[in-house]
Amino acid sequence: MSNPVLVEALRGDTVESAHRGALVVVDADGATVLALGDVQRPVFPRSAVKLLQALPLVASGAAERWQLTDAELALACASHGGEPAHVATAAGLLARLGLDASVLECGAHWPGHEPATRALARSGAEPSALHNNCSGKHSGLACLGCLLAGGADARGFLSGYTQPQHPVMREVSAALQAATGHDLAHAPMGIDGCSIPTFAIPLQALARGFARVATGQGLSAGHAVAARRLRRAIAAQPFMVAGSGRLDTDLMAHFGERLCCKVGAEGVYCAALPELGWGLAIKVDDGNNARAAEVVLASVAQALLVRDEADAAVLAPRVAVTLRNWRGTAVGALRPASSLQQALATLAR
Repeated sequence: MSNPVLVEALRGDTVESAHRGALVVVDADGATVLALGDVQRPVFPRSAVKLLQALPLVASGAAERWQLTDAELALACASHGGEPAHVATAAGLLARLGLDASVLECGAHWPGHEPATRALARSGAEPSALHNNCSGKHSGLACLGCLLAGGADARGFLSGYTQPQHPVMREVSAALQAATGHDLAHAPMGIDGCSIPTFAIPLQALARGFARVATGQGLSAGHAVAARRLRRAIAAQPFMVAGSGRLDTDLMAHFGERLCCKVGAEGVYCAALPELGWGLAIKVDDGNNARAAEVVLASVAQALLVRDEADAAVLAPRVAVTLRNWRGTAVGALRPASSLQQALATLAR
């Protein structure tokens, strides 16, 4: 049985493409609030779980030991665009640790933010690991590693930290397992774009992890404190999580601590909804983010979070997206499919 259509792409008034997928909303006990599609099929969450992966950074005491700022903690949960503030923040944290970009094992790529790429190219410089969209997460991993090194040579200890059996990665995987309640020892494992392990986890378990992040319920005392600290840092510094013109940054800048959301590659989205005590996980089958997963997330937010005209105004253009050609002419639209609209109508408050 195939997943339902969640988002439709129209050319004029005619449906040209359809994006199938699944979504689930659960509470911190794991009870299903809403399920649409196959929510038990394991999926690779990719970068959508960076907040869960950052829990040991705070719970271990590393963030306190090196006095990480809100911006640095938010960047540790980010898939940023490589804008100057992102790069400088990652570099500043590494410098405080006595390290530099050479310890990062995420690889280098050009900034995802086009103006930043153009500026870097004009300067004649090449991108470094600091421009990688995961450089904040890896800087946070380096910070955790410095604590775990216990006074030994940090640079030497960090070598190979992206490998599954490295002490840093064992801490990260243990936190992911504890939050989601899913046994990672028997889960399919792959290598993420930034070289760390990524595990296939059912959407139901991913949503449960984010419900626990939203409430602290079901987490250890240390992880509950860490989740609250990270959520507050993200709400205070939403630019660091994504950047200019990005959905995560735009929505969290408006909703603050009411919404903590994170996109992952290949059509995944996860979110914590603290005022409701719920967690959300989305997977679009064809891996489409901007054209589909973002519309689904915005549709859920529209159903659950709108209190006033300002809330509605932020979400409306993200739910019903006008598609334009290179001349700026409106040629079509993206819209939530009827199956998604009907399901969300049962949640509307």
